[in-house]
Amino acid sequence: MQIIEVTGLGVRSAVITMRRSETPLKFVLFPMVHVAAPSFYAQVRRRLAECDVIVAEGVRGKSRQLGVLTLAYRFAPRWRRGDLVEQQEASLLPAGVPVVNPDVTAAEAVADLKTLPTWMYVLLLGAAPVMGLVFAIRGPRAFLDDDLELEDLPKTHRAESLAEHPVLDVLTSRRDQLLLDTLDKIYAERGTEPITVAVLY
Repeated sequence: MQIIEVTGLGVRSAVITMRRSETPLKFVLFPMVHVAAPSFYAQVRRRLAECDVIVAEGVRGKSRQLGVLTLAYRFAPRWRRGDLVEQQEASLLPAGVPVVNPDVTAAEAVADLKTLPTWMYVLLLGAAPVMGLVFAIRGPRAFLDDDLELEDLPKTHRAESLAEHPVLDVLTSRRDQLLLDTLDKIYAERGTEPITVAVLY
């Protein structure tokens, strides 16, 4: 299933609607990117306003370590002026739609990162500011491989190797499980209602 499409022209996010034929509840997946054109976030906000519940990612709380890691996408909007903006909850989430946040706390995220080998943890923290600076100066294409100009997604073996990477595992495993548990609970409690649940991840 194609979720994020990367081409020479730009990056597109596919909105995907999922439901079982025997129940009226719908889940609508909104794959997000941390930095995008303002028009992208405006379109997402407009669609979210039509939903009944929003399940949204967002680490609760702050930490120095997470602040360093997020430099990679916080640098870009400040340097590229107007072309790109950082995703902001205040301007993205419409008023009046209940929001559920099943994400981890900052302390939990840091604890997961610290399960990495020490050298990998230190390298990750050291590389993030450098990547942020390159991203800010050259834009997102600085991190795309040449073959992505010919394909929408990486080859299967590359995608599978990325999924098994220990950094990706510690950054996503606990968070993914919390999301799935929350969606299971919503479906169990409200599956018979004709509502639309947005999943903003």
